[in-house]
Amino acid sequence: MSPSRAPLVAGAAVAVAAAVTLTVVVWPEGSGPGTQNGASASARTSASPSPTRSYPLSTTPQSVPAVREHTAARGPGWKPAKDSAVVAADPELADEAKLLAGELKIGYRGEKSPRSGDVELALAASGKGDPESYTLKAEDNRVTISGPGQAGVFYGTRTLKQSLKADSTVPEGVVRDTPDRPQRGLNLDIARKHYSADWIEDRLREMADLKLNQLGLHFSDDQAFRIESDLHPEVVSEEHLTKAEVRRILKLAQSLHITVVGEIDSPGHLGAVLRVHPDLQLRNTQGVAREGAIDISKPEAAKIVDDLLKEYAELFPGDWFHVGADEYQALTVSDPAASYPQLASAAREKYGDDATIQDLAEGWLNDRAAVIRKAEKIPKAWNDGFFSGGTVTADKGIEVEYWTGKEIGARPPQDYLAEGRKVVNLNDEYLYYVLGEPNDFTYPTGKRIYEQWTPFVLRGTEPVAERYSKQILGGRFAVWGDFPNAQTQTQVAQGIRMPLNAVSQKLWDPREPKLTWAQFTALADKVDSSD
Repeated sequence: MSPSRAPLVAGAAVAVAAAVTLTVVVWPEGSGPGTQNGASASARTSASPSPTRSYPLSTTPQSVPAVREHTAARGPGWKPAKDSAVVAADPELADEAKLLAGELKIGYRGEKSPRSGDVELALAASGKGDPESYTLKAEDNRVTISGPGQAGVFYGTRTLKQSLKADSTVPEGVVRDTPDRPQRGLNLDIARKHYSADWIEDRLREMADLKLNQLGLHFSDDQAFRIESDLHPEVVSEEHLTKAEVRRILKLAQSLHITVVGEIDSPGHLGAVLRVHPDLQLRNTQGVAREGAIDISKPEAAKIVDDLLKEYAELFPGDWFHVGADEYQALTVSDPAASYPQLASAAREKYGDDATIQDLAEGWLNDRAAVIRKAEKIPKAWNDGFFSGGTVTADKGIEVEYWTGKEIGARPPQDYLAEGRKVVNLNDEYLYYVLGEPNDFTYPTGKRIYEQWTPFVLRGTEPVAERYSKQILGGRFAVWGDFPNAQTQTQVAQGIRMPLNAVSQKLWDPREPKLTWAQFTALADKVDSSD
């Protein structure tokens, strides 16, 4: 694959589009931008009442991503003192409170009334609004962080923690903050390159501080199968994560409000499985095998993949599971029916005389998605597994993970959106970190993401129309291990750090950032908790 690159769109043009279209914010009931204790929006620009007027108006707390709104006030702000503690107004927030207390090296007093110098975590009384939104109020030497859900309160603690690292204080005033997109994260190929459980846990901690909430694990491919299996231990590679390690990762992720999404790609990218099940390998009329492709005309092919899907859907507790569906090699030859008559015959038998191998592949996707839905999860699949013009159409409930517009019969993102499908942005022009930089890929820079990309830029550099906003669920930055030894684990962590910071900013607030890239980089260095 040696794609040519489309000319870049000026960052300003993309940012303007985002600024025009992505300004709708859903706030917890009674705490929206238009109200503050009954005050009008215009009144919010004046200073809040304070015991003294000797302080200048406070500045906005510094964090990555930047907070969406801060109402300034006069006062000294808050910083932890010798007798400061964290208290939880609700027992559900005990874990978040204990974590923050440990990070700030202050006490945790449980479900107690806050005292001067304390931080109080509370769930909003109404419980309405985006569960990831929060309000952070610093006043009278006390901080209160509240929100409709635990995740939002947790994100408020990240803002507090970063503000202290940046300025040694939490400025006086009120922060009201909420993410622009519900899915924000990192996608990690652990099949081609093995990563230790400790390394993955370090990434989770970094993601949490950046308010990222989704980690995709692509753990099965042609090169290896990297998670222990009870049902099919024969497919597992020598270097792999044990289920105990995965459960440890999942426990940490859950405590950080991150969902881990497992992926078993099929009917392509199954080389590790096929090495020990060669009878299921797709072969043409000359007996030549297609790398990674399983013969979907055989019932045994569906059985082994479904066995694995069921096993790992049970292991991963989140709301989603990824079924792959990309790059099925049977469809890349000039005449699929002539090369693979067994597939053509199976398609006609299952879907009628006009059905083709494309229909059989689309039916395979629907059948695997049905397994995931039966496990009470939402299926995801790569965009080049969705076809047009056939007898069989991909189920509308499968989330489209859009990564490329370079496949055979490439379809622009507008096609999927016009069909009413929900899309997640993994644009390979900006968000693909491919080890070894094959096929014209270059390591993406945070600067380019920060200045040019928004969730609307799904393919190449051109944004889609604003009317599709509600269908674009978010995005993930993706690390692929095509040449696994091109970088060490440490180099990967260093290489993706600033791109992840930039993705975090643009998924939380896609409008044109207020800081320059140099300023943003300096802030990211200040608030980095891994130091």
